[in-house]
Amino acid sequence: MILRSKLAEELRDYQIRSQRKYWVALSFFSAKPQISTRADLRFEQRLRKVMFHRKHNAGDVEDHDGKLQEQKVGELKAAIGPLLSGRSSAYCTDACLKRYLRARNWNVNKSKKMLQESLKWRSAYKPEEIPWHEVAVEGETGKGYRAGFHDRDGRTVLVMTPAKQNTTSHENQVRHLVYLLENAILNLPEEQEEMVWLIDFTGWSLANAVPIRTARESASILQNHYPERLSMAFLYNPPRIFEAFWKIAKMFLDPVTIKKVKFIYSKNEESMELLKQRFDADALPVQFGGRSPAEYNHEEFSRMMIKDDIKAAAVWGLEGDKPADGA
Repeated sequence: MILRSKLAEELRDYQIRSQRKYWVALSFFSAKPQISTRADLRFEQRLRKVMFHRKHNAGDVEDHDGKLQEQKVGELKAAIGPLLSGRSSAYCTDACLKRYLRARNWNVNKSKKMLQESLKWRSAYKPEEIPWHEVAVEGETGKGYRAGFHDRDGRTVLVMTPAKQNTTSHENQVRHLVYLLENAILNLPEEQEEMVWLIDFTGWSLANAVPIRTARESASILQNHYPERLSMAFLYNPPRIFEAFWKIAKMFLDPVTIKKVKFIYSKNEESMELLKQRFDADALPVQFGGRSPAEYNHEEFSRMMIKDDIKAAAVWGLEGDKPADGA
């Protein structure tokens, strides 16, 4: 089997040998590429053969990739094995290891380093132990909550309205976000690993924007300790002044995360189409251009979170006295 990376390497070697960098564009985009030498002809024939093989043997390629992935998971599991005990062991499922591997392009050493940092953070921060009653004040205005609906693929949805900021505590604002992340994951269906964010910028201004420090730490936690958990973040009707804030915020985000952020404008049909592709209009709240009249009810949401806290305690084995450490 000829891998794409091997083909790309051969292509680069050929370009160097021929010293005609424009050949690639001609051979792939021209109906009748100009082939002037036997070497050109042999190389194009090889390319066509490889592309035909990949097209008609997609199942073999996927099976091969799957085996390689499982091999990488095994290597990462062996590398971190001595570090695992208690909750760390429960956290590091095969699905979890795959997320860290994907986040580091299947590089085992880089994935191991990232995972070690996450385990260290979880041991100190103990995100699974944060109870709703400690962060409930942050949710009183409905500035952030888990929605009662999903996207078309069953993903959990977090709804955020930054203009409804109601506190000034950096620590508690971050803890509230972490609580919501953990709760969103807790409520993911078995076949899903990712969540969707819907962020309504109605009424947002620099006056009620979160401090850069909070934005930076929130971005760091999401990227470094919840890899491959965000499917898409839809920013609904952000004002023009937000562009300046976004330029700063992007400095703390990796390119992969940036690509998952989509700006949606209610008066732009093309951008609204992105929401329609992801959500059933009957489920999507009116505030996001949908038809659902549902609104946030803090008391009702709090009752739901208390039940979820019990469910989370069972998942992490937290019934009774809390353990001395987060391992």
